[in-house]
Amino acid sequence: MGEEEDFTTTITVDRTPKQVFAAVTDTRGWWSQQIDGGTAELGDEFTYAFGEEHRCTMKLTEVEPDAKVVWRVLENYFSFTQDRTEWTGTDVVFEISENDEGTQLRFTHRGLGPEYECYDTCSKAWGFYVNESLRDLITTGVGKPNPKAA
Repeated sequence: MGEEEDFTTTITVDRTPKQVFAAVTDTRGWWSQQIDGGTAELGDEFTYAFGEEHRCTMKLTEVEPDAKVVWRVLENYFSFTQDRTEWTGTDVVFEISENDEGTQLRFTHRGLGPEYECYDTCSKAWGFYVNESLRDLITTGVGKPNPKAA
């Protein structure tokens, strides 16, 4: 699969790369409060859960402060796809750079392409988490993560 088919979205904010990096690594602040494990250091592993529908384990395989974070999907489970392990072996990439308008965050889920059964649902979800929740966390200090299960 070519990079042009990977799900990508980009936001630009009036904040420093350091502030953007801090927000990206505060995964509980924008993705889900239902995360166990480290989310900021090279080699950290964390698990994410969303009810019975989605569980995954991520490992931070690349961390360049204020510039880049890469999560490798070690394990994934979807209740709503035929291939319950879609995402396994893919990479979630956050690239931070400065431009004339501020700091750009380019989010790419490498390997999440249109041929995936979850593509429509997953791309909409990532779009919300990056374009709204993470942007809000960066700009206001408060994101819109999934709440911790009761």
